[in-house]
Amino acid sequence: MTAAIEVRDLHKYFGENEVLKGIDFTVEQGQVVCVIGPSGSGKSTLLRCVNRLEEPTSGVVLIEGEDITDPEVDLNKVRSRIGMVFQSFNLFPHMTVLENLCIAQKRAKKRSKAEAEQVARANLEKVGLSDKVDAYPAHLSGGQQQRVAIARALSMDPDMMLFDEPTSALDPELVGDVLDVMRRLAGEGMTMMVVTHEMGFAREVGDKLVFMDGGVIVEEGVPREVLTNPQHVRTQQFLSKVL
Repeated sequence: MTAAIEVRDLHKYFGENEVLKGIDFTVEQGQVVCVIGPSGSGKSTLLRCVNRLEEPTSGVVLIEGEDITDPEVDLNKVRSRIGMVFQSFNLFPHMTVLENLCIAQKRAKKRSKAEAEQVARANLEKVGLSDKVDAYPAHLSGGQQQRVAIARALSMDPDMMLFDEPTSALDPELVGDVLDVMRRLAGEGMTMMVVTHEMGFAREVGDKLVFMDGGVIVEEGVPREVLTNPQHVRTQQFLSKVL
């Protein structure tokens, strides 16, 4: 079976600064891969290279076997298979929740208003916000806005979801609701790549844990094993501070 995401010898420079130094890793279909590491280790850059929000300097990124670093690739078509959820919710403030979920469906998926609304309502129900269809983002808590952002990504019927520290901007008591939604998605077999500081989530839901530092993958393995018995000194140092 073709891997959902395959990254080969990925390098990324910002000017003179090499942020990714030859990354190789794979996310299999239906797998939840959690990426952890200190700030500045290259985690978010790696995630953004996976759907070419950042342009890799060299290397190959394959999405379901298709090389998205190929200049000939239809990037919009590939991106339509990848849902992305950021730290900031990026909702349109002048649109209701329902409108936020429908706009890309109508433009990119060419769905009718009725069809887009049906899909949007189903996904709002999935994230526990079916009563917020007419609310504006300003009237929602951060956790609710992030769940709307997840529902919006799901409304595009992606094959996989990328999460870039989806809970880091939230008040602690709002984090649980967002993680619950992500847990349910994982339970339904959604392929997920999650950059996160939530070690409990990684241990419980992740199939694979990747520890990055200084632009390289230092250690990877089964989350429970890496978290309880890290093999690399750098991983041990990092985990001793966060666990």
